[in-house]
Amino acid sequence: MKKAAIVIVSGRVQNVGFRYHTKGTALKHQIKGFVKNQYDGTVYIEAEGEETQLELFVMWCHQGPAWASVKQVHVQESQFVSYENFVIR
Repeated sequence: MKKAAIVIVSGRVQNVGFRYHTKGTALKHQIKGFVKNQYDGTVYIEAEGEETQLELFVMWCHQGPAWASVKQVHVQESQFVSYENFVIR
């Protein structure tokens, strides 16, 4: 079953390759959507895919790449948009 989520990651998540590694992880789990930096220092992600793959992707977001220091991850279910790929914005 396909699901969609908005994920907001806070902590030391900018200037550490978070968006680049998020895209790689999304592709690995066949997740579509986008990732972008926010002005408040958080990373904003819209992600959609198969429920199990989306859960694995969100689990990765709690850790991020080696240089990141994730403090909090806020996840909320969202509307399915049918993104065609996963991009960095």
